[in-house]
Amino acid sequence: MPVPVISVAQMREWEKATWASGQTEEAVMRRAGEAVARRAEQLTRAGELILVFAGKGHNGDDARFAAESISARDVRLFRVTDPDLTANQLPSVIAHQPALIIDGLFGIGLNRPLARNWIQLIRRINQTGRPILAVDVPSGLNADTGMPLDDAIRARVTLCFGAVKQGLLKASSWPFVGRLETAPEIGLIAYPFKTEISVVAADDFADFPPPRPVSAHKGTFGHLFIIAGSLGYHGASVLAARGAQRAQPGLITLATAPNVYEPVARQTQSVMVTPWTADLAPPSTCTAIVIGPGLAAGDIPEYLILFCRKLWQESSLPTIVDASALDWLVPGPGPKNALRVITPHPGEAARLLQISTGEVQRDRGQSLRQLSGRLGNCFVVLKGHQTMIGRSTGDLLVNCSGNPYLAQGGSGDLLAGYLGGLLAQPALQKAADKTIPYAVWQHGAAADMLSATKSNWTVEDLAEVLGSVR
Repeated sequence: MPVPVISVAQMREWEKATWASGQTEEAVMRRAGEAVARRAEQLTRAGELILVFAGKGHNGDDARFAAESISARDVRLFRVTDPDLTANQLPSVIAHQPALIIDGLFGIGLNRPLARNWIQLIRRINQTGRPILAVDVPSGLNADTGMPLDDAIRARVTLCFGAVKQGLLKASSWPFVGRLETAPEIGLIAYPFKTEISVVAADDFADFPPPRPVSAHKGTFGHLFIIAGSLGYHGASVLAARGAQRAQPGLITLATAPNVYEPVARQTQSVMVTPWTADLAPPSTCTAIVIGPGLAAGDIPEYLILFCRKLWQESSLPTIVDASALDWLVPGPGPKNALRVITPHPGEAARLLQISTGEVQRDRGQSLRQLSGRLGNCFVVLKGHQTMIGRSTGDLLVNCSGNPYLAQGGSGDLLAGYLGGLLAQPALQKAADKTIPYAVWQHGAAADMLSATKSNWTVEDLAEVLGSVR
């Protein structure tokens, strides 16, 4: 199940309900500590040094239990009650080049600025330059607002227990949170309340997509129609087609600009490529449409813009719009019960909403809902760090797979094609609420898989592994 995103007050209520059920605080903290220990082991190698800084509260207890559970590493535990003393000890231990620092100084209950000597300790830990694993929340960060209380630990990874605290999804928190991960199973009872936002996890897609029928044929898995590519941007159409191929629909037709038809056709084999004309139409067997990758040249014919706009407004087929084609859409409802998806990055979302990118990032959920509402309650995939998925009403999902190496030209084109290739398949159209977040998660998870083995992978590499993470 997706992991709920909640406030500190809701977390406290959840804990109270758990203690009332007979579960003990110590049992939960031990399981939390074990989760931290396992993640610390994944981030280090046998024999390496790990420093654990444990404060006086329950967050410190979690860190202490983690120190006890870590195996095959040189673990040094600092029970921090005097920040000045710990700061003075820091240079001598950092000289031994620890592979990881575990931050358990302060937890989610912190809601007021820290004393100056605590801030100095946090800054000195940050200045070591060593990777930091934060326990539940980076010390010094307000878990509700996502704002640092003067300053906060700058973690490489933050491991949240049970649920994600709402402040950790705020753009203001990102420099401190780093990669957001979850340990949902720590002994708490099932979450008893309703939440608006949840974070998807790999386990949510354990049996997805479902197995293909043994008697299936090309027609079983649909026919995707892609309108993409223009002079100077023809590579985007190729990447969109390759992304679609990784989703394995039955057929793919790519319509591209006549002046780039030859280089596009040379780079594709099983994809059918055609130059667009004034009488362009989807194939008769078409089951989904992707519009937008690489349509950025200034000479896009007006007939193509009008045609794409008409598809969005009138076609009963699932339609995904990306990149420059987003500007061609006209606010208003589309056909009843027709599946519509847009995939803007924050800059494109800002342009559509006529606000600044900063405003989009300050409240990504509200920006997503406004975009969806303007365009007939379509699905929105608001890309970027912690990609958000949802519509103007209903639940919102956040995806935390992926890493900064996705910030390469062509990454979004690949995602648009992959999403279209999935939604072209009739069985996956019926499960759009799951298919769309799966596409986003898979795209990020494939990037993570590459980063675990390569330090300089390209989008072409991503195209080779997309869809293969299980």
